[in-house]
Amino acid sequence: MSSNGTAPQDGNGAVPTAVPYHVYRDGGVYARELERIFYGPSWNYVGLECEVPDAGDFRRVHVGEREVLLLRGADGRVRVLQNLCAHRGAQICQALSGNCGEALMCPYHQWTFDLDGNLTGVPFRRGYRGKGGMPDDFAMSDHGLTRLRCETVNGVVFASFADDPPPLADYMGPEMVRYFTRVFDGRELRVVGYQRQMIDCNWKLQMENLKDPYHAGILHLFLIRFGLFRLDQRSESHIDDSKGHCVLMTVRGSERGQEDLGDVQLRDPDFSLHDHTLIQPTMEYPDSITLSIQTIFPSLIVQAQSNTLATRHVIPKGVDRHELIWTFFGYAGDDAETRQRRLRQANLMGAAGYVTLDDAEALEFSQAGLSGAARDRSAVLKLGGDDAEATDHLVTEAMIRGFYKRYFEIVDAA
Repeated sequence: MSSNGTAPQDGNGAVPTAVPYHVYRDGGVYARELERIFYGPSWNYVGLECEVPDAGDFRRVHVGEREVLLLRGADGRVRVLQNLCAHRGAQICQALSGNCGEALMCPYHQWTFDLDGNLTGVPFRRGYRGKGGMPDDFAMSDHGLTRLRCETVNGVVFASFADDPPPLADYMGPEMVRYFTRVFDGRELRVVGYQRQMIDCNWKLQMENLKDPYHAGILHLFLIRFGLFRLDQRSESHIDDSKGHCVLMTVRGSERGQEDLGDVQLRDPDFSLHDHTLIQPTMEYPDSITLSIQTIFPSLIVQAQSNTLATRHVIPKGVDRHELIWTFFGYAGDDAETRQRRLRQANLMGAAGYVTLDDAEALEFSQAGLSGAARDRSAVLKLGGDDAEATDHLVTEAMIRGFYKRYFEIVDAA
């Protein structure tokens, strides 16, 4: 273990196959994560353009622990501004979403900003009857709202606190862009609904969980019972060159008749369905993929499970807690039957979903266990080898190893 307890070195140090439990519970490590990842040159998901359709529409979201506004400007373009008044640091917008009209006004002292974040009004700036006021050298242009760099991909908005982040297409890489635009293919998007949940574990455990197909065919009895995910289905994973992003995919109904269950003890779940339309999707993309989960470093998950489409946004809330925001969406051109199907299948996912209800509990078990572990103990990531390369199966932890390769390169930077 390194002196700060973060990155074990393995062979040439390129791909970690162990992760010290220390990184899930140490406040100093967490502070570095915020500064070097979320507030550094990363691109962070902040929402969908369709969530703010009209000028003045806003939605409060987060980049790391910093609250920002996804906002539609007077020119019709979206921008991302920090929800932090330049005067005394007060929160400007308190509603989760709404329309601010033509300006943003701080409720504390009524400093006013236009939809670009420029300061346009300061009460008593010239004082009152010749007394008080701002000094003569006070420049309105020096006190605007912090405006983040912003890029979009087919209606999906990303932002960065860095002054010069790499182009978003370069950040994601061509292969990840290709899979990203399989779902976000340029059609206008429409929000179906939201769910939010607080989970008492480190944010990285949530990101690991979506890069971990190992558990899906073991933990999720609903998936097993109805054949929505099995490790013997035709499947594959892809990992970008930076190793931080990945996608896993399976094809339902392609079971290979696998007899060796790898020492897994499975029992037949004691439940069934009265309405089987929940698990009867229609194919809507020009391929046979029935499950696709893509993760974009550091904290975005894009899910296409049957006809359920959703982003999952992982928001750190301290070293041992995070918020998970689900945005279920479809396409503006969906007919009534497709919209109903998406709503129905959304019951598979979310905070109380038939499938994902299991995850939050398992992740909290993980945090509870590792929180009391000795400092020299580590998580083992050796399933499927010691690399972080693409696979033609999902009995692997390669995607998690890739995440930590990227993570340690950033967090351990000088």
